[in-house]
Amino acid sequence: MRRWACVPMMTLCLLLAACGGTGGETEGAAEARMPYRNMAGCVMEAEVSCTQDGAVWEATLRCDYVPEGETTVEVLSPETIAGVKAVLSDGEVELVYEDQCLNAGTLSSQDISPMACLPQLMSALRDGWLLEENQEDWGETPCVRLTVDQTGAQDGKILSTLWLRQEDSVPLRGEIAVDGEIILTADFTSFSFYDTIDNQE
Repeated sequence: MRRWACVPMMTLCLLLAACGGTGGETEGAAEARMPYRNMAGCVMEAEVSCTQDGAVWEATLRCDYVPEGETTVEVLSPETIAGVKAVLSDGEVELVYEDQCLNAGTLSSQDISPMACLPQLMSALRDGWLLEENQEDWGETPCVRLTVDQTGAQDGKILSTLWLRQEDSVPLRGEIAVDGEIILTADFTSFSFYDTIDNQE
């Protein structure tokens, strides 16, 4: 099989990451988070972006998320790095391209980077300590806005904020902040829980 060794290093240095208790929460917050705590897994796509050293990095990512299992994140676009995959399992992360494992750096001191954005947001919904909850529209869609706190790999605080559609708790928008700075954003374009997918088959 053909292997590609010339994936731009600047892009690869943005790709990999690792992810990192629940607080007292209202009935509304508990209800919004319950599907995530009970799910067998989910499949989602999102436009993920970040800004580093004045440059904006954007990609469309597809994530097959399995709690306590093997999660896969694949780059759908841009075309120059489409097909790059990250496999996250047991706290370990591998970046794979055309069957070749590649090393990549991280985006922050807490080992967060774009390929871990979507798994991190799901982990936050399941296990994070609730800091804020309110009703806030995203675009023109009524949402429950939740901000949760997790401890990062280097014992720093990672704050994840999500806008969940009120009618079904599907995520529309996510943001991840480290040391008070938003480093990653995700605009979800599709989302399905495994049981929803099974029911459609």
